[in-house]
Amino acid sequence: MANPRRKESVADRVYEALKEDIFEFRLIPGDRFSEGDVGTRLNASRTPVREALYRLQREGHVEVLFRSGWQVKPFDFQQVEELYDLRTTLERAAVHKICNLPEEPAALRTLVALWNPDHPSERAVGSTVRMLDESFHCDLVAAAGNREMTRIHREITDRLRIVRRLDFSRDERIDATYVEHAAILEALRNGQASEAADRLTRHIRASQKAVREITMERIREAAAAHRSEQ
Repeated sequence: MANPRRKESVADRVYEALKEDIFEFRLIPGDRFSEGDVGTRLNASRTPVREALYRLQREGHVEVLFRSGWQVKPFDFQQVEELYDLRTTLERAAVHKICNLPEEPAALRTLVALWNPDHPSERAVGSTVRMLDESFHCDLVAAAGNREMTRIHREITDRLRIVRRLDFSRDERIDATYVEHAAILEALRNGQASEAADRLTRHIRASQKAVREITMERIREAAAAHRSEQ
């Protein structure tokens, strides 16, 4: 009899590998593939491959095509706009909650040190900035102390990750991120909830505007650039 734990681990491995391929633009929106293609490449049988694909389908990353296999879900600009709007609402609420806490969260002090380097040469670059930026927003929401808010925000962050990588492909956005994060944290530490929330909103809107400019050509360019780094 087959070991169900082994089968589950193979499905998890395939899921993680495909998800990383999508997020790192090795698979890009519109790419088509079959279960057999995935199984051959990842050395997995059809059952765990199918389990992984259905899981990715539930999360909105891929879709099944009638008699044509699977494809990475085409880019949905309207959905991205709606996710950004929801993210903004949650983060503004978190900022107000933080300012009403009896003590400053330790996470805030850590973020201040990270986003106010002594010298520009100490700034992170490339994909590291993207990961640090994601952590900045997630840590802010978590610092508010509402676990359900934190969970929902992390789900939104996960769904936006594929487009936010493009946002940090431009040097000017990296520079702006440091300046804007420092300004948000300054207002928070001064107890200026409304000012911090407004600065945060402008910061998110700038990212949202950059995402609006994304086209399939830009996504393909990012994929090509990523492959050249390997």
